[in-house]
Amino acid sequence: MPTSLLSMKNRKSTAMRILIVSDIHSNIVALEAVLAAAGSYDALWCLGDTIGYGPSPNECVAAIMARADVSISGNHDLACLGKVDLSDFNPDARKANIWNGKQLNSTHHTWLDQLEAKQQIDERFTVAHGSPREPVWEYLLMPVQALENAPFFATQVCFIGHSHVQMGFRLGPNSACERFLPENGQVITLNDDLRFFINPGSVAQPRDHDPRAAYATLDNEAGTISFHRISYDIGKTQRQMKEVGLPSALIRRLEFGL
Repeated sequence: MPTSLLSMKNRKSTAMRILIVSDIHSNIVALEAVLAAAGSYDALWCLGDTIGYGPSPNECVAAIMARADVSISGNHDLACLGKVDLSDFNPDARKANIWNGKQLNSTHHTWLDQLEAKQQIDERFTVAHGSPREPVWEYLLMPVQALENAPFFATQVCFIGHSHVQMGFRLGPNSACERFLPENGQVITLNDDLRFFINPGSVAQPRDHDPRAAYATLDNEAGTISFHRISYDIGKTQRQMKEVGLPSALIRRLEFGL
């Protein structure tokens, strides 16, 4: 584990209210809206893809560096650093990742470069960008995938991102698995007899037909998770993207939650 994360071990294990964010994708306008809406918190966990797609990579990395107790990498972070094959991305995503990578200053490049895509935080919580089985690339969207991934993490709860869909799975005995799509403000209880996958959704680019920024909060004392959506100035992000020449399809999709 990186030294910066080791130094936070006691705090992240005992924190009461934890802000969970994922897939910020260089959208500082959306991230600032989430941080303002979330209010006070004791720790912040970021589930990867801090950069890529959007117009503000350095601003987003700086914000997460300053606030996060736990951070992992995602496939777009790795692509921007040149650590995965860019041919695995569509042309628009490839262009945006190349541009994002070129903007990073040396401090932010170094910070992103030391992150892993999966981490067990403590005896109860694991974080993985895609899935515990395949942290970089797997889109965990179906109950059968959740069941197949259960042996790949040892804790009760695994937080995931990557799909940009705010959702969760409850895993019970006898291979029972329930997928749920939470409403804004919905609270679930982490029953001791169940295991969970929790996706807080994407801060910057939701893909569940709701363009509002998505995030979740964990109450570690009560054993509950709350799901949230917040509107932000999408037009401002779109103007920033246009100014730096990012692909028009990436600009338009922000309006539709696709």
